[in-house]
Amino acid sequence: MRSKIFLYLFIFSLLFILYQFMNAKKAKESYDGKIENLMSRIEEKDEAIKAQNSEKDSLIDRILELTYFSLESDEEAISYFEEQGYNAKQLALTISDQIVSQNKAGKDNPIVPFVGMEGNMAINKVRLLNHKWIIADFTDGTYWGQLFIVYDVRKDGVVDFEVEKSFLYPRS
Repeated sequence: MRSKIFLYLFIFSLLFILYQFMNAKKAKESYDGKIENLMSRIEEKDEAIKAQNSEKDSLIDRILELTYFSLESDEEAISYFEEQGYNAKQLALTISDQIVSQNKAGKDNPIVPFVGMEGNMAINKVRLLNHKWIIADFTDGTYWGQLFIVYDVRKDGVVDFEVEKSFLYPRS
């Protein structure tokens, strides 16, 4: 009788261990599946972050490319103005304001070498390229063009402008 009890106890223990083993195996497979799913989601997120970073890097590269010919990014031009005792950023704003402020109601801007045909010629946008050159855009509402202006800041602070080249786009 005692040997039957040990036999039943042994069989019961064996079945219990087998049950625990199968349950642990299913749990491990389930956890492995969840881990793989999470790992794939992490990889997707990493790829998305890398795409955003490469997009951000390309935008930064684009901005650097667009500001290459600009007073703000030209260290030599900035140091030229600083050596003369001027704040380059403030001077750039002053020069832009001087050009645009010559737009008057009912009159053409005197810097623009063309007479307005459909209205008054006015300067819309000004971009300082460096410590000597400016590009400006002008229009009368129908016709438009661009100017290449050479400027000089005299020692007394007065800015002299000279239109070097100008172009009026043909109306299409």
